[in-house]
Amino acid sequence: METADLSHHISRRFNEDLERVRGRVLGMGGFVEQQLQKAITALVEGDSSLGEQVAMDDYQVNNMEVAIDDECCRILATRAPAAGDLRVIVAIIKTITDLERIGDEGEKIGYIASRLATMERPADKYREIKHLGRVVSDMVHAALDAFARMDVESALRVARQDRLVDEEYEAIQRQSITFMMEDPRTIRRALDVMWVVRALERIGDHAKNISEYVIYMVHGKDIRHTSLDDVERQLRGATDAAAASAPSAPA
Repeated sequence: METADLSHHISRRFNEDLERVRGRVLGMGGFVEQQLQKAITALVEGDSSLGEQVAMDDYQVNNMEVAIDDECCRILATRAPAAGDLRVIVAIIKTITDLERIGDEGEKIGYIASRLATMERPADKYREIKHLGRVVSDMVHAALDAFARMDVESALRVARQDRLVDEEYEAIQRQSITFMMEDPRTIRRALDVMWVVRALERIGDHAKNISEYVIYMVHGKDIRHTSLDDVERQLRGATDAAAASAPSAPA
C-alpha cells in the first residue's frame, strides 16, 4: 500500500513538473509573438525606436530558452520519463529551439525596420510585407495554440499554410528584383525588403516545425520528411483502427 501511495505521489509530482514546463513554453511563445508583431509594426509604420527595442529585447527570449532547457534536463535526470512523457520533453526542447530562432528572426526585422525608418517610405507602405507578416504571425499563434491543446488537426492546418508563405515570399522576391532592375536608386531598400521577407519565410518554417512536434507528441510519428497527404492518411488509418478495436457498448 505504501509503495502504491509513493508511486502515485511521484506520478503527481511528475505531472506537475510537465505542466509547469508547458506553461513556461507558452509564456515564451507569447513573448516571441509580441516581438514579431512589434517588429512588423515598426517596419510598416517607420518606427525606428520600436525596431531597436525589439532587437534589444531578444536577450529575454534567449534567457527563457536556457531556463526551460535546464528544467527539461532536470526532469530527464530525476524523473526518467518513458514513452509518451519522454516524447513531450523531447518535443518541448525542440519547440523552444524553434521559438528562440523565431526571436532571432524578429531581432533581424527590428534592426532592418530601424534602418528603413530613416529612408523614404514606398507608396504602398510595405503592404505586401504587412500581409505576409500577418499570415506568419497567425501561423505562430495557431502552432502554439495546437501545442497547448495537443490538437493534431490544427497542427496539420498550420503545416499546410507554410506552402502559402513560400509562394508569397517568392513573389515579393521577384518584385524586389524587378524594382532594382528598373531603378537602381531602390537597390538598398529592396535588399532590406528581401532580407525581411526571408526572415518571415523562416519564421513560417519554424511555426511549421512546432506544429510537427505536436503530432509527434500525440502520435509518436516524426513527419518532418513525409508529405502532409501521407501524414493525414496515416493518422486517419490509426484513428479508424483504434475505433474498430474499441469494445462496443453493451446492448
